[in-house]
Formats: sequence, C-alpha cells, structure tokens
Amino acid sequence: MATKPLTQSTGRRKEAVARVRLREGEGKVVVNGRPVEDYIPSLTSRNYAMEPMTSQTLSTTFDVDITVDGGGISGQAGAIRLGLARALVEVNPELRSVMKAAGFLTRDAREKESKKYGLKKARKAPQYSKR
Repeated sequence: MATKPLTQSTGRRKEAVARVRLREGEGKVVVNGRPVEDYIPSLTSRNYAMEPMTSQTLSTTFDVDITVDGGGISGQAGAIRLGLARALVEVNPELRSVMKAAGFLTRDAREKESKKYGLKKARKAPQYSKR
C-alpha cells in the first residue's frame, strides 16, 4: 500500500483540475497511473508542468502522484504546474517568495467565453448576406 502523502493540493487551469500529492521518495512522477513521459508526450508541455520542481532542484526529493481531469493537454499542464507549486510551498513555506516571484503561484483565470444566441460562437456572427 502507498504511504500517506505529505501534502495534497489542487491546481486549476481552463477546464482542467489537477490533484497533486507529494510523498518522500526518489523523484517518480505519476499522472493518472502512468509515468509523466507517457501521459504528456510533448516535451514543452512536460517542462512547463514540472517547472516548479526543476527550478528548485527538488526533482529527486519527492515522489509526485497526480490525478488530472478535464480540459486538454495545455490546460492540464497548467493545472499540474499550479498544483505542484502549491504543494511544494505547503511542504516548505520558505519557497513561497521564490515561487511567487517566478509566477508559479498565480492562477491563470482565462476561461472560454460562453456562446451567445444568434451567433455561431461567443463573438463570431453568421455571414452577412445583402440579398
């Protein structure tokens, strides 16, 4: 059975929600039961998601178990990034100023705008016809 997590935190971005659990370990990162390399094949997205760990060279101190749901790869990577930063600050409060300065603790609140009636999307109008 898995050991009790040191901390658990949540990150959100667009429609994605990530629950991040940190445990003492040797640096294994598992997303939805799969290694992070398998779950996020894009190197850019993976580096973006794991930035809080790599910036503080904590990648070998903790095992990370992530459950992520909703959204696409980009939104999920952003949610993982925020959740990871929050979890690291919870474990070591001295990292807060560094994480804040790097922008890891700021929630990106941009969401999809809702569709309006009479329009095709939120702002796209049907093609105008003179006759």
